[in-house]
Amino acid sequence: MAHPGTRRRRAIALPAGLALTASLGLLPAGAASASTAARDTPAAVVTDGPKLSYVVNVEGGRRTADAVRRAITAAGGSVVVSYDRIGVIVVHSQNPDFARTIRAVEGVESAGATRTAPLAAATDTSTGSERPLTAREAQAATAAAGPDQDPLEPLQWSLSAIKADRAHERTLGSRDVTVAVIDTGVDDTHPDLAPNFDERASVNCVSGKPDTTPGSWRPGPDESDHGTHVAGTIAAARNGTGVTGVAPGVQVSGIKVSTTEGLFYTEAVVCGFVWAAERGVEVTNNSYYVDPWLFNCKNDPDQAALVEAVTRATRYAERRGAVNVAAAGNSRMDLAADRLADTTSPNDTTPVDRIVDPSECLDIPTQLPGVVTTSSLGAKGLKSSFSNYGDGVVDISAPGGDSTRYQAPGAPATDGRILSTLPNGRYGYKAGTSMASPHVAGVVALIKSKHPYAPPAAVKALLYRGADDTACTDPYDFNNDGVVDAVCEGDKRKNAFYGEGVADALDAVRR
Repeated sequence: MAHPGTRRRRAIALPAGLALTASLGLLPAGAASASTAARDTPAAVVTDGPKLSYVVNVEGGRRTADAVRRAITAAGGSVVVSYDRIGVIVVHSQNPDFARTIRAVEGVESAGATRTAPLAAATDTSTGSERPLTAREAQAATAAAGPDQDPLEPLQWSLSAIKADRAHERTLGSRDVTVAVIDTGVDDTHPDLAPNFDERASVNCVSGKPDTTPGSWRPGPDESDHGTHVAGTIAAARNGTGVTGVAPGVQVSGIKVSTTEGLFYTEAVVCGFVWAAERGVEVTNNSYYVDPWLFNCKNDPDQAALVEAVTRATRYAERRGAVNVAAAGNSRMDLAADRLADTTSPNDTTPVDRIVDPSECLDIPTQLPGVVTTSSLGAKGLKSSFSNYGDGVVDISAPGGDSTRYQAPGAPATDGRILSTLPNGRYGYKAGTSMASPHVAGVVALIKSKHPYAPPAAVKALLYRGADDTACTDPYDFNNDGVVDAVCEGDKRKNAFYGEGVADALDAVRR
């Protein structure tokens, strides 16, 4: 997932009208009756508040949406874009009472602010520090490469960990399959990505409305290289240059949804899924959580609306044939626990401490129905020290790397993190569940290559059936200090650490 173990924080004053919800996280018992009373006495429209972005989720069809759009204007909102096929409208407004007012309109199922900071005209989000590839490593890897390997492939221990190297002896995947990297942007000029880049399925969705300007999907000079790294893991070409992707014969697209500050807001993510769906993309990779809430609580009207909007978008993508793969997160949390502490939300203003129930307060898109939730393991085949887990939450596991001192790879590889592409023709190492998810997305792409007419449910069934059963690590003490760091529930066939097991690319192409 696109976030480090120490979550990013912001120190900006909360906009008027949002401080109570943010500070409490879970609304007090009296909030429901107060909201009901407010519906009967709508406030006068004012436009002197901070300019915020909202999603309005509409019931019914286009006729209902037309009526709601008129009500949005009357409530002091301006429509940015309307996704009528899923009933989600993106709105900007400076009316501090906009959300409460529009929730009272007939045909509106839910509505909420997508952020707590005002709209403004990327930070790296992988775990730990990024490390660039050194010239000495590159020379040593090239010397060790076999005749059928790309020069840096000997440093990619993760490929053999999921048997991708053996899968490549059978197939590299089909160019009829595209994996959309919904992320911080992809540098399609990289020599390892350019041969496999699908420009038709690429877009900038940061505003919530598709921007198809050529190159708009690339990260800016000061923005995160995260999406480019993810793209290389999936589909770096087998072309005698650099690294090799898990599915080096498929295509990859870039759907940029992250702001310059590295924040993934709901309207951008909804746009990304809808764009992927309507371009016939077969797989989406989602190595992030939707900001500003680490967990979105369904009894908070704003957060509930965000869950509903992203759920509609992911379901739409799956109905159109896409398998959605997501990272489980890097907070070492048990997502199946009864209670968890969230000290980092909202992360675009001032975080507050709250206790949440992760079955009611969701990490999205990770915990949404139908999404393939991926945990991370290191070079020794154990759950990565940072990886979230959870019995019944994690579906599958794949290499995302770990600290080399915890899980060192075998020679000739030297770094326990994942080596992949970086902008401007560079290569480097990162670790995180963000790096595990694209390994699974690549395996899904290989399955789809072999079974082009299989619907998402069948593709996921093949993915899980082919995964290598992996028993719980018990006791789990990743730093060998004598303290158990996490408890794994479940059996060898399915458990909290590894889900259905470790993704297997070889099984993906021979079943």
